[in-house]
Amino acid sequence: MQTRSWIQAVRVLVVVGVIGVTAVVPAVTFAADVSSEFSGHHVNAGTVTHEVKGGKHVLTLSKDFPVPEAPDPHWRLVDSKGNVFLLDRVKIRDDKINTSITVPSYIKDIAKVEIWCAFVEVVLGEASFTKPIALRGPRYATK
Repeated sequence: MQTRSWIQAVRVLVVVGVIGVTAVVPAVTFAADVSSEFSGHHVNAGTVTHEVKGGKHVLTLSKDFPVPEAPDPHWRLVDSKGNVFLLDRVKIRDDKINTSITVPSYIKDIAKVEIWCAFVEVVLGEASFTKPIALRGPRYATK
């Protein structure tokens, strides 16, 4: 009989311990980084938000971003060293808009986001972050 009550007491302590740890340990979240407003010849509104979702770095255009009337607008990222990375199209089939992209793992940081017309080879608009967003390092370390 004493063994049964001892086992029940241990179970209660384990449940209470798990609930206590769950309440004390917060979920790991990162504050979103928001760029300046786009400025350029064809894009002069909207911003870009950087977030970490599921361990991936995601950039999202704001709802007030005006899709440029250009033949082939693309996402283009510039890092702190001036390296340029041409990524996905903004406009995709059937006039759908690619409002979010996952940043490839080979990009180390993001200083600014450009909307680039691949057909005419010109920057349509750009938005900068206050300081380059490091995509590696202690802030984004995963175990």
